[in-house]
Amino acid sequence: MLVAMKAAMSLVGSQGFVSATEVFLVAAVFCLVFLLIQSFRQHVPKGLKSPPGPRGYPILGNVLELRKDTHLALTRLSQKYGDVMEVRIGTRPVLVLSGLDTIKQALVKQGEDFMGRPDLHSFQYISNGQSLAFSPDSGEVWKARRKLAQNALKTFSIAPSPTSSSTCLLEEHVSKEADYLVTKFLQLMDEEKSFDLNRYLVVSVANVICAMCFGKRYDHNDQELLSLVNLSNEFGDVAAAGNPADFIPVLRYLPSRTMQLFKDINRRFSFFVQKIVQDHYTSFDKEHIRDITDSLIEHCREKSVGEDARVPLSNEKIISIVNDLFGAGFDTVATALSWSLMYVALYPDIQKKIQEELGESLNLFALGPKSDRGTLPYTEAFILEMFRHSSFLPFTIPHSTTKATVLNGYYIPKDTCVFINQWQVNHDEKLWKDPSTFSPERFLNAAGTEISRTESDKVMAFGLGKRRCIGESIGRWEVFLFLATMLQQLEFSLRPGEEVDISPQYGLTMKYKKCECFQIKKRFPTKSSP
Repeated sequence: MLVAMKAAMSLVGSQGFVSATEVFLVAAVFCLVFLLIQSFRQHVPKGLKSPPGPRGYPILGNVLELRKDTHLALTRLSQKYGDVMEVRIGTRPVLVLSGLDTIKQALVKQGEDFMGRPDLHSFQYISNGQSLAFSPDSGEVWKARRKLAQNALKTFSIAPSPTSSSTCLLEEHVSKEADYLVTKFLQLMDEEKSFDLNRYLVVSVANVICAMCFGKRYDHNDQELLSLVNLSNEFGDVAAAGNPADFIPVLRYLPSRTMQLFKDINRRFSFFVQKIVQDHYTSFDKEHIRDITDSLIEHCREKSVGEDARVPLSNEKIISIVNDLFGAGFDTVATALSWSLMYVALYPDIQKKIQEELGESLNLFALGPKSDRGTLPYTEAFILEMFRHSSFLPFTIPHSTTKATVLNGYYIPKDTCVFINQWQVNHDEKLWKDPSTFSPERFLNAAGTEISRTESDKVMAFGLGKRRCIGESIGRWEVFLFLATMLQQLEFSLRPGEEVDISPQYGLTMKYKKCECFQIKKRFPTKSSP
């Protein structure tokens, strides 16, 4: 989700082989453009001021000091310049917001002013520019389509399961995949004694969102499913390499292998979804709506009826909505589970407390998404601390201002690109005691029986306001179900004596380095796995 952030960090990367003369001419043009932009900077109204920030180099701006661990570099700069500061990435000014109160003021209280998306060059190639998440559009039609996507996701998550004892469809899908993982992990442990569990987690999580979007659960060796997972991984890798043209527009006209790969990956994924949508049209039955794709087709066919008549929905937009839902429901959940299992392996005492709370026979799939987390406060506190401590989503997708506005006394022009530093909030010493310490107890009341909503509401992982992730509640519930199911049956540890580096690797979602030393054993050896 941080395509723009990593793009900014790649401005000094190679764009192809050019002569010294060409480099000189391009640099000269850049300098002229930069000086022209500076001379035409928007006038700041009397009584207001521009946000402070570090001085940058011509053309490059502040990119050299932001190239490594961007979230940490911007956090350090915010300590000097404040919660509202401006940096330059290439020739583009970027507003960086830190501090929970400031971010809430911008995204919630002044939500209409900050709900835009910047017109970054790379964004137009995600779902052919039709993406709900990345598109600069934020008007009434966009709002209606977003609501439609939310309703479709909700319907095929919490709707009752017609074929199992699970309370809803999401639980049915997760139950099947979690049981598969339990069996697979035990098998791998017998064969290999230790292994990398992440390659299996991502496939199971992908299968859950495929079941909701496409009505199909794949075999784990199915090449179509594996291709989909690989495409998502490729997207993350290529997007993390960045696109300098997002911040130095003239580079759009120079060859870029990274940009070509980015376009190709988005084209292949859209083609994959398009084929499924076409198959759904062929077999569509309005009396039997099977999945999210069917529900969108139904809306498309009945768009002239009812209050949604003003929301036209073409085949292309169905594809873009499914793209968004798949993206929202896949990488974030898989990464959250990966960090969760690493933390329980690193902190066996914490793992034991979760397992004691879960017990041996609690039926997680008979309680429902609203009731059970309240009865398992320590498990919920652990998940909150996982989101806070790892902060594997260090930034939201970039925002932009929809009009000229004022924030904390600073004048912000219309169409300003805005970065939201979630990592800073989650590690702010003003908000958290010992923020570098992993401690689920920080979210519990004194008796340890309830979650403190005052504390839990301080964690930032899915953004805030009108652009908040539409899959947040479903994603949190899915993480809870997967984790609780596995910990109820298995005990996770690391190979004795193994040094594990959990330093987050900067990217679209921050992951720890590949770890092949996970070990698993049954909690109740005398009983067979369900």
